[in-house]
Amino acid sequence: MWDHVTMRPAYAALFFWAPILLNVPPSVAQTPTDAERIQLFESKIRPLFLEHCVSCHGAEKQEGGLRLDRPEGILVGGESGNTIVAQEPEKSLLWLAVSGKDPNVKMPPDPNPRLQPNQIAILSQWIRSGASLPKTEPAKTEPSGPIKGPSKISKSDHWSFQSPRRPTLPETKNKDWPQTPIDLFVLSSMEDAGIDPAPAADKATWLRRTTFDLIGLPPSIQEQIDFESDSDSDAFEKVVDRLLASPEYGRRWGRHWLDIARYADSNGLDENVAHGNAWRYRNYTIDALNQDKPFDRFVLEQIAGDLLPSGHSQQRHEQLIATGFLSLGPKVIAEVDEKKMEMDIVDEQIDTLSKAILGLTLGCARCHDHKFDPLTTEDYYAMAGIFKSTKTMDSFTKVAKWHENSLALPEDDARKAAHDQRVADAKKELEAYRASVIEELKTKLKEGESLPKDPESLLSQEVKTDLKARRDALTKLEKSGPEMPTAMGVSEASVTDVPIHVRGSHLSLGKLVSRRFPEVLDRMSPDRNHSSFANDSSGRLELGRWLTRPENPLTARVIVNRVWRWHFGKGLVTTPDNFGLLGQRPTHPELLDWLALELIRDDWSLKKLHRSILLSSVYRQSSRPSHSQDPENRLLSYFPLRRLEAEAIRDSILEVSGNLDHAQGISLLHVKNRDYIFDHTSIDKTKYDSPLRSVYLPVIRNHLYDLFELFDYSDAAMVAGNRESTIVSSQALFALNSRMLHQAAEAIAHQVVGTEDPFQKICMRILGRRGTEIEWRSAQQMVNDAMARGDSPEKAWGTICHALMASNEFIYVR
Repeated sequence: MWDHVTMRPAYAALFFWAPILLNVPPSVAQTPTDAERIQLFESKIRPLFLEHCVSCHGAEKQEGGLRLDRPEGILVGGESGNTIVAQEPEKSLLWLAVSGKDPNVKMPPDPNPRLQPNQIAILSQWIRSGASLPKTEPAKTEPSGPIKGPSKISKSDHWSFQSPRRPTLPETKNKDWPQTPIDLFVLSSMEDAGIDPAPAADKATWLRRTTFDLIGLPPSIQEQIDFESDSDSDAFEKVVDRLLASPEYGRRWGRHWLDIARYADSNGLDENVAHGNAWRYRNYTIDALNQDKPFDRFVLEQIAGDLLPSGHSQQRHEQLIATGFLSLGPKVIAEVDEKKMEMDIVDEQIDTLSKAILGLTLGCARCHDHKFDPLTTEDYYAMAGIFKSTKTMDSFTKVAKWHENSLALPEDDARKAAHDQRVADAKKELEAYRASVIEELKTKLKEGESLPKDPESLLSQEVKTDLKARRDALTKLEKSGPEMPTAMGVSEASVTDVPIHVRGSHLSLGKLVSRRFPEVLDRMSPDRNHSSFANDSSGRLELGRWLTRPENPLTARVIVNRVWRWHFGKGLVTTPDNFGLLGQRPTHPELLDWLALELIRDDWSLKKLHRSILLSSVYRQSSRPSHSQDPENRLLSYFPLRRLEAEAIRDSILEVSGNLDHAQGISLLHVKNRDYIFDHTSIDKTKYDSPLRSVYLPVIRNHLYDLFELFDYSDAAMVAGNRESTIVSSQALFALNSRMLHQAAEAIAHQVVGTEDPFQKICMRILGRRGTEIEWRSAQQMVNDAMARGDSPEKAWGTICHALMASNEFIYVR
């Protein structure tokens, strides 16, 4: 919970300042789209009903009048009333029955297997999100095969399944406003709608916006002064280049990718054990982005880094660490059914890769042909063969162990060998000592006597004590060995193809499917060959190369859309994880294709992509619209107002107070790798008091850091291309009562009191702009009143600092 402090009378002044400073209207909360909610139903809830419920509540039998194989049946309920109360699982009869919370109902009934805790949690998540249901008719089940969905041909002409085509740059009436090709596409759409772009933002606003976008921190006072005084024509370019070259860029944009990679420092789910080496993948991501590693190479290393050649050990280790992308997901590692666990992990990998790289929900096809996209169950199990031929786990026996690749250097191996030799010598010495004392016992036996089964019981107490001390020393020596560096990742396993699992169950197998790529996408490949996978390799290397082919219709589009979304608050496709038929069509399709092809032509350089976006007139617009014809800003006629993410809020508080540590972090976990973060009887002792940037703080699944949770941190259990931006009262209470803000305000006050024009220094440090005349007069009056009551100058100015940091303007980017 938050560290609270008692509100002192002087802090009542915050309520005076709030109306003046809260001059940035709050944004509309971003909530999951209907498409994303329905995707949750199709990928998780429908298969759950099919496996556990439809035998009693399906087409042939409807006990209690309840039918769960049709959306309308789920919606209407049965004889007991409504099955679902949207957003309230605790009031939903279905959730009460399967969770055991209703003592009168137990579903599924014996002898059917009960739902696992993670399945109950998913059901709760679906209900809490609104229990969205598709409007389409459900598919029927064939006895010996998968559930059939829509024809894979009928919808393959969807825009996202066509390779990008380079568009002709449009002509615009306004010749002065466009600075880049991006501006031409956007302005053309605005002119077609008869509207004009917003005026340009002032330099201070643009600098703060750009600095937060690229490095997640506010600009310093000196950076503001330098930019204000720079009248050169390339002043904006110099700012962008400086920020892209900063190591803070990778920490900011690495965190964005970690949202996609569902990064966490613990497993979550049933056994919340420590991902003690996950930090290596986090740092790999940060370093790769700082180096501007080509995105196609970045993807290839994460899919098949262990299979790529390497010139030296450092490169080899980076590539091994990169494969952590496939291993980081949450796992039910105490699952008693090992085959089910294995296929659940494969399913999570397919779901993650398809959403993260392709923007498709291929995971929906585990139990049936995709209900909306031209993706078949055969496509799914063709991909499943690739990942079943990949070693993600060393053991499936509970508690299961994920695989880690060795990062040992020759000197590490030498230290371990030396230690192993010392242990072996100590064991020999102990055994020789024990043998000698036992032999001495034998000499004392009378004729006809023999040693008992436990000869040590005849030893003198002095010898027993000595023997115990030697054994304890050996145990201590064994535990004192050098810790060999390893990283979460994958390697090759026995190569196999996978049969269709009817309804997603490994207990009901159908047709064997050869490993290949989804047909609707692979048809674009000029040398497509569905049988080209070698019999001695998983196919991950081929998969990585196929994903990044220039003719692949999705990979480049998806990443440029993600970059656009992280700059503008929403993508050109507003469903960044779903480019399928349930996703939204692009607002500017030609611009999307142009950006995708430019990325490829620029050798997949993300920094060049940033540069082209940030130097455009579109990005330079004011956030105050000059008209009302584009209320949702679909035409990008003004810059969207955005609240900072949780990490940027925390980092900014530390930065403006001078307390942020810009060093690189490693692991901040309090337990060793694979140890329990906490169990059902203990509390989580993870600490978050490090002054390092927030990207280095531990991400504990099922128990997030409070500040992260309060400000809409991503769900580390899944790909999260969008973050919500809610507005709740607890955020305001944090701003008023958080010890972190109080301490930061006090630190700033101590630094500026006694200097020339402290109010302007405070405004520039906290808000990234100079204070206005009315703000200066109000602040001076407030300080004078506080000092007249006996407050010190530091305390009085600290109240001003706190007021500014509690304002919307501090946590919003205009």
